[in-house]
Amino acid sequence: MSKSFDMELFLVSLLSGSQATRRRHLKQAAAIQNAIFQRWKLTNPWTWRLKHLLWFMNNALIGRSPATRYRYWLTIKLIALKLDKKLHRSSHP
Repeated sequence: MSKSFDMELFLVSLLSGSQATRRRHLKQAAAIQNAIFQRWKLTNPWTWRLKHLLWFMNNALIGRSPATRYRYWLTIKLIALKLDKKLHRSSHP
């Protein structure tokens, strides 16, 4: 990727739980970011749409165990929550 977007800074307000859980979410968010970059050349989550996250779940995780898919789904939920908060904030005066 040409410019690295700081996923930790992006997700820090939503991360809770143990340090291991936080590290796992950040590692998975970086993997999601890399896969989306490889497919669409989008590095910044603010430019992602639902189709990008759905593509990751339906294509990039083929052959992974249900437990792994579930853990990635939890990370995608955090990313979607962050994006949704921004959308709601910008739509109100």
